[in-house]
Amino acid sequence: MLNITFALLNKVKRDFLCFYPSLIRKNQNTSKPYFLKVFKASSSIDIMLVNGRHYRTVWMENGLVKLIDQTKLPFSFEIHSCANFRDTAAAIKNMVVRGAPAIGATAAYALVQACISFKGANLKSLLLFLGEAEKIITSTRPTAYDLFFAVDFVKKEIGRAKSAEQAKKIAVAAGNNYADESVKRCMAIGSHGEKLIKDDFRLLTHCNAGWLACVDWGTATAPVYKAARNKKYISVFVDETRPRSQGSRLTAWELKHEGVDHSIIADNAAGFFMSKGDIDMVIVGADRIAMNGDVANKIGTLEKAIVAKEFGIPFYVAAPFSTIDFNCKSGKDIPIEERSEDEVKKQTGLTDGGELKTIFVSNPESRAINPSFDVTPAKFIKGIITEKGIIKANKNAIRKLMK
Repeated sequence: MLNITFALLNKVKRDFLCFYPSLIRKNQNTSKPYFLKVFKASSSIDIMLVNGRHYRTVWMENGLVKLIDQTKLPFSFEIHSCANFRDTAAAIKNMVVRGAPAIGATAAYALVQACISFKGANLKSLLLFLGEAEKIITSTRPTAYDLFFAVDFVKKEIGRAKSAEQAKKIAVAAGNNYADESVKRCMAIGSHGEKLIKDDFRLLTHCNAGWLACVDWGTATAPVYKAARNKKYISVFVDETRPRSQGSRLTAWELKHEGVDHSIIADNAAGFFMSKGDIDMVIVGADRIAMNGDVANKIGTLEKAIVAKEFGIPFYVAAPFSTIDFNCKSGKDIPIEERSEDEVKKQTGLTDGGELKTIFVSNPESRAINPSFDVTPAKFIKGIITEKGIIKANKNAIRKLMK
């Protein structure tokens, strides 16, 4: 287990890089293979660097699905291992992994686990078993569309098999391919989105749509990381993103490791900074995009979009093709997940003594309502940054993207 001591060991190095981001990995040989037995041909496209080592948010190793445990960050860096597809489904449900593209890749690997765990030799029986596994996997998080897209991708690949043994080989290749392609999609989002960012830009982001929300690179953060590598100076306002604080816990942790200047702000402070002219652009991720351009994202996104529109600040959504639900006509059709009221009423943090504790931060006897997402209407969105380019948030543009 790696714990908070890794931060102390490299404090001087990381603080130096934070003030001089252009020096980060300036002389790094990105073609050098890292974790070759874990990642399939991935070294040239991965960027996530934690304590000097490359990681992905999710990968598969010897039948185990490995995940960076996001419930422990930023106080402890731990790898969570899932022995079977039920464990992996539980990790999605319990938000050990979260973020639409990361959920998608994890779900893909979960179906792979189900496939390779099947003991019989009958292909028809295997496919029936996978149908039951699929129900368990897809019931974990109803809003994130990448989950369904990824499972469908692996399932279709397995459908080409002529035997149960061949199905297992195809499944493993499909899971790894999906993860690799997910990284490439996010990388392309970064290349397109970076063109929108000028030197000295001040950006606002909500929740975490970074490395940790994807396999690597991120969606909303990918343009930021590309801009930093192109020696643009940027500063990021990081919404804390209650109730689970993915912004202050995860996005801030990422940006610190990337050496990108940033400041954590209270969720209710974004309007204040926009009104002062301190924010040049807003970029957020997405959990599901409807055909009319409406976007479901972490709760609180809608109000940021409304305020940005009021003050003439461009509001962009960054998301891969896999986040678009072509069967969903509008945001009204997107299912919104309701999570436990404990997420609102309690918070987990590090005490001065270095101990993680969960405490009440609200009146214990009051009821809390906890929708996990809201829907931002297309009219508030300047554009959607995809791996295929930047498009308008409307039906015609999305239909062209399909072609």
